[in-house]
Amino acid sequence: MARYRDAKCKLCRREGDKLFLKGDRCFSNKCAIEKRNYPPGQHGRGRRGKLSKYNVQLREKQKLRRMYGLLEAQFRNYFYKAARQKGITGTNLLCLLETRLDSVVYRMGFVSSRAMARQLIRHNHFQVNGKKVNIPSYVVKPGDRISTREKSKSLFVVQEAIKNFDSRQAVSYIDMDTSRLEGEFLEIPSREAIPVPVNEQLIVELYSK
Repeated sequence: MARYRDAKCKLCRREGDKLFLKGDRCFSNKCAIEKRNYPPGQHGRGRRGKLSKYNVQLREKQKLRRMYGLLEAQFRNYFYKAARQKGITGTNLLCLLETRLDSVVYRMGFVSSRAMARQLIRHNHFQVNGKKVNIPSYVVKPGDRISTREKSKSLFVVQEAIKNFDSRQAVSYIDMDTSRLEGEFLEIPSREAIPVPVNEQLIVELYSK
């Protein structure tokens, strides 16, 4: 499977916004956006001027895709699925992405990034409703309870993430019990409840061409 192996901070600089790919580093003064808020590369500082409508739409799509760590084909499939559902396509897309198990594990504060969530899920460290699940794209439903397996509660990365978890990561559609290292996915979120700084309508316009 294809993987991005270059520095993740370059992705944030390319999109000109924090994608929160490096966990707690993104909240510190070490964040690349804070130090060098311009695109990477030899001519990064000189890339100025007005972007075309297509380029604006493309950048918004790339921002959202990279934020959730998806390949192009995966992201496109989510969009087509969202388009087939009733309601607003852009909101449906965000809801589909937020119901992925790796996103829920990240929102619950078990890990500091979605990349770490995917790795731990694949290594069988989490369970849904008491059953082991090792598929990051597993769809979490309202009422599902997600927890670390008993042998995984002492993992350093989990303990550190929980220790640094605070209200800046909390969302209304998830109820988290940090003392028991488990949480419940309460409901499909509304657009206002999803803390993702993107204009999803631009993505809809891009794929509708």
